[in-house]
Order: sequence, then C-alpha cells, then structure tokens
Amino acid sequence: MIKNIKGNKIEDHRGSVRFVNNFDMTKVKRFYIIQNLDTQLVRGWRAHRNEQRWFYVLRGSFNMVTLEIDDWHKPSRDLPMKLRKLRASDQLVVHVPPGFATAFQALEADSELLVFADHGIEHASQDDYKWDFDYFTNNLF
Repeated sequence: MIKNIKGNKIEDHRGSVRFVNNFDMTKVKRFYIIQNLDTQLVRGWRAHRNEQRWFYVLRGSFNMVTLEIDDWHKPSRDLPMKLRKLRASDQLVVHVPPGFATAFQALEADSELLVFADHGIEHASQDDYKWDFDYFTNNLF
C-alpha cells in the first residue's frame, strides 16, 4: 500500500526549515533528483518488483500516477490508476512499495522531485520494468 509520511515547516526571522521527522531512512541506499524539461513531458511508466522508493517534492509540484502491476511479463492494459498531486509546500514523503509503477508530470517549470531508493545502483538493471507511456489505457494524464 502506498503511504504518505507527513512533514512540516517552521519559519522565523532567519528563514524556514522543512522536515519529515517520521521518515525512517535506515533502508535508503541512494537518492536522485528528477527535473523534467517542461510541463508537457510525462516521465513513466517505470516499476520495480523488489525496490521500494520514497518521493519528496523539493520545488514546484507534480502529478504522480501509480498503478499496481498484476503480471510482470504482460500487465493488464486497463489496471486502475491513482492520481496524486504533490507539492513542495505539502512537506510530504510518498512511500511506494515494490510492485507499483509510477509516472510523473511537472505542473510548474523548474519543479524538482527527490527520489530515495532502498537498493544500490548495481541492482537497478535487474529490477527495472518499463512500459511506453500509452501502454496503459486508463491514463489519468
């Protein structure tokens, strides 16, 4: 099940601090940052059978669409999808467990998405499943 881990933000005369103190990072092995070229591009579909990921918007906002894969060799084309709107101002980490595919679209120019993964890069090529953007028919974009 996909879970939200809520953070917060404090501000004073010095500036602000954003944090997600309930995000247990003991399983994290690496991170990367996604920045789409423009707001028309949709990045997806990508899934992992074993790797779990956590997503946090650093700047701007994104549409995030997820679906649970039913067959790793030939998934159903009409799998149900869930749309989430993620904003930097939400201070939210979204945990996506193994078995889900994701797709992202930036809603604002220069939006940045921080991604944490629980496997090293050496594992990525063994657990990386991709489908063309138009493979799934219930597209929410």
